[in-house]
Amino acid sequence: MSFDESVSLPDGWQIMTVDQLVSSGALAKPLDGNHGGIHPKASDYVEHGIPFVMASDLQGGQVDLSNCKFISEVQANSLRKGFAQAGDVLLSHKATIGRTAIVQASEYPFLMLTPQVTYYRVLDSQKLVPNYLKAYFDSHFFQSILALWAGSGSTRAYLGITGQLKLPIVVPPIAFQKLVAAQAESLNDKIQLNHQTNQTLEQVAQAIFKSWFVDFEPVKAKIAALEAGGSEEEALLAAMQAISGKGEAELTRLQAEQPEQYTELRATAELFPSAMQESELGEIPEGWECSALDQIAKYQNGLALQKFRPNNEDDYLPVVKIAQLKKGYADHEEKASPNIKPDCIIDNGDIVFSWSGSLMVDTWCGGRAALNQHLFKVTSENYPKWLYFHFTRHHLEEFQRIAADKAVTMGHIKREHLKRALCAVPNRQLIENAGKFLGNLLDKQIELRLESTTLSDLRDTLLPKLLSGELKTPALEI
Repeated sequence: MSFDESVSLPDGWQIMTVDQLVSSGALAKPLDGNHGGIHPKASDYVEHGIPFVMASDLQGGQVDLSNCKFISEVQANSLRKGFAQAGDVLLSHKATIGRTAIVQASEYPFLMLTPQVTYYRVLDSQKLVPNYLKAYFDSHFFQSILALWAGSGSTRAYLGITGQLKLPIVVPPIAFQKLVAAQAESLNDKIQLNHQTNQTLEQVAQAIFKSWFVDFEPVKAKIAALEAGGSEEEALLAAMQAISGKGEAELTRLQAEQPEQYTELRATAELFPSAMQESELGEIPEGWECSALDQIAKYQNGLALQKFRPNNEDDYLPVVKIAQLKKGYADHEEKASPNIKPDCIIDNGDIVFSWSGSLMVDTWCGGRAALNQHLFKVTSENYPKWLYFHFTRHHLEEFQRIAADKAVTMGHIKREHLKRALCAVPNRQLIENAGKFLGNLLDKQIELRLESTTLSDLRDTLLPKLLSGELKTPALEI
């Protein structure tokens, strides 16, 4: 498919194909990873080496190396192409279409790309700014062109290098490119900061929950103090240390400098008992209940939504399957009637648990959507969100093990496994006090994720907004 270049642009602006930018010396010829027999296989992966970047590794505008596969440096150096370096703009062009990233400087001399990903290397920064190119690739009208040309939506969606050379690039003056790049970079930095903050909040929340409600460390600290001949006050002090991670001297300083925080910490420590009791789960704190997951929360399975298609294409809910849960957003590839059972509709902040295939539990932050089968919407009338979220995630590793043992293509768990997943549930007052920490942490994580979604939407529509009123011809209004 050709691209109509007969458009009216401001003076000094151009529409150039990728091939023309290569010929002008602005870009190196784009290259993807190695195809055919020389393409690395799963058996080639090693624990340490050179990152082998797939489309799924392009996250948040950068290459996520935390889950990346690696190949040996010897094998990497034996390959013919796909050597991406810092500053390269990456674009996924096969199956998963349109993901982008800029390669950051790292400890690795280069990154190896799969055939799913192309790198675009700017050679002349006075003609083209890499961050502008990345912002342009993210724009909705470029993504629409890419999706159309690649046949997005089919299982064989693909736009090879030959096709990519024909892609149109709007090239404004360098000053404008730098403006777009600076704005996009600023938004990316904030999105990345939110992501890092959320990772920290997640680690803190998991550590607190495990300490209090799985390992019972405040209770055990009290018991140890009493068994050593200490007083009730010394046992309480031991629990406060276990809860806060502070030593006795630090607690004394906290009492003097932040008395309200000290009082709240003491009140929370008082709510933990100083003895254990036997239960079906084993020893749990005295006075606590042993409950199964399905007693704590309601696990509502989604619907086979192919049976609930919308009557009006403009009035629908996007369908969320496991793939969309992993992405974190509804891509609107499938649509459902908005008149389905309300219990199978999810919205921002809802807890969703995939019980088949890729087992995971997450807070949904992708907007109002219809929940497909193989996913649970988790709710409770009796317990706060943070409690059933953390208890579900606490049992996730065991659920994943059960699913992995299934001799079927898609491993899964059954409702009977929810009944066997036991939890030590504290009294109401402790749940309320703990919610001031764990509930607030979860709320903050949701808030940051929603903010990042807003920033991401702004970033991805930044260029069209800046171009608004300038490019209105049918050739660019895709």
